Amino acid sequence: MFSNRPSNSSAQRSRPRTGVRAATLTLPLAIVGVLAAALPPAQAAPAQARASATHHNGPSQCRGEGVDTSARIRYQSDVVIKAPLSTVFKLQTDVERWPTWQPPVLTMKRLDPGPLRKGSQFRWTTPAPATPTTPATTLEITSTVQQLQRNHCILWRGPAIGEGLRIDEGVHLWTFTKVKGGVRVHTEETWTGRQVEADIPTATAALGTGLEAWLHDLKTTAESRTRTQ
Repeated sequence: MFSNRPSNSSAQRSRPRTGVRAATLTLPLAIVGVLAAALPPAQAAPAQARASATHHNGPSQCRGEGVDTSARIRYQSDVVIKAPLSTVFKLQTDVERWPTWQPPVLTMKRLDPGPLRKGSQFRWTTPAPATPTTPATTLEITSTVQQLQRNHCILWRGPAIGEGLRIDEGVHLWTFTKVKGGVRVHTEETWTGRQVEADIPTATAALGTGLEAWLHDLKTTAESRTRTQ
């Protein structure tokens, strides 16, 4: 997800390998504000994430599937949310309402009826700021749910395409685990595509900035709703 603002999350993790943002962005992932990662705050995110990597051990999966292990652009992070598991999971999987609590999500449309499930698709848009190699644009992302287990995990993937910018494939995993005091949310995302792989460090930083902003919004919204219930 792309985000035009720095993250305030204190629990971060990543495994950057090289640059970001350029050309192909097939994402079922967190794309909002990714390109903003060219800014210094975004570049710091992967390092901060590594510092707290002890929060999560081993590869994460949803019903036996995970992110692209061969992708050169990847980021992962965790946050503990002081809210019921059902509240956090519903907030994250009620994709049609993302624009009400995530400023980077400009539009959202389900492409099929019924509850979100394996095979469900949704199309959404998010702004991508200009970088030294790509123009400011709006990305259209078509996401397909690969796996979903209620109150436990969700995995989606799909392409993200804008004028002058393309991410061929984005794979985004979320897991939700009850812990003392709330729910630990873990997220991982990978990108592939010739354009973004041309500058892996920048792309990784952008991806990290977007994911940290998403976690921050999820935590803030879930905890606020819990206090008012």
